[in-house]
Amino acid sequence: MAFLTHLFWIAIAVAGALGAGWLFRQLLISVTRGATARALRTAPVTAGFGMLVIVVYVLVATFAPVIAPFAEREVVGGQFLPWDSTHLLGTDNLGRDMFTRLVFGARNTVGIAFLTTALAFFIGAMLGLLAATVGGWLDQVLSRVVDILMAIPSLIFSLLLLAIFGTSVVTLILVIATIDSTRVFRLARSVAMNIVVMDYIEAAKLRGEGLWRLITREVLPNAMAPLVAEFGLRFCFVFLMISALSFLGVGIQPPTADWGSMVKENAALITFGNITPLLPAGAIALLTVAVNFVVDWMLHRASGLKE
Repeated sequence: MAFLTHLFWIAIAVAGALGAGWLFRQLLISVTRGATARALRTAPVTAGFGMLVIVVYVLVATFAPVIAPFAEREVVGGQFLPWDSTHLLGTDNLGRDMFTRLVFGARNTVGIAFLTTALAFFIGAMLGLLAATVGGWLDQVLSRVVDILMAIPSLIFSLLLLAIFGTSVVTLILVIATIDSTRVFRLARSVAMNIVVMDYIEAAKLRGEGLWRLITREVLPNAMAPLVAEFGLRFCFVFLMISALSFLGVGIQPPTADWGSMVKENAALITFGNITPLLPAGAIALLTVAVNFVVDWMLHRASGLKE
């Protein structure tokens, strides 16, 4: 009987999520025009739900000081207080409001992951397109360096570099962006290698187009679709990497609110049947699933396949 009850509530939650995704997709269609509206009409309900979740996370991160009832680092009560009207999700191991920490964690964890992914893509995509366009010894040198870096497990390599250079936010962003840019390099180079042999690239070279203009005007626009889809997937990997490093104690450092460290700090509550430590873990999982829903739709559109 208990199993059927749980199954019923799961079905209600899934139906509610799909309904919210459908409504949000219809809202986007109504406020957009032209090609954007036509593209949104082909989007599945799951993509609508993913976009809704992403928008909610962005709003929470942007307006965190307004939404949170307390300051990010403020001690407001005793340790591990239960949920009540004052502390909606109780307090943590130091007596800080968990709801406040969860809200500010959206700004810190998601914001740092986005900056890291953007930097990784700028470095990896530019070097990958450059290697494919120029070719020769430059392509060989960059490819072999990337092969060496990719041969080292990313988590172990990150732990090693952070242990050497410290665990500040700037160092964290630079280390993860450098390691992740190797994956972006491989994709960008692979896509560009199929583009630089096309006739219009040869025509551009004969017109005397410079290297930078050739990359930005001819190669990059034609490689944009898979790169944009990869950005979403890479964001998920970076997001999970930062959370894992914070859980291990070498990521975003206390007292800054971060979802990975929140799971670690309050893990003892699970022993007593309290689900509070699962909330930041659930926030991580929900955003990861939402981004993947949107990326799946974008990849389907870029592939040109029909339903």
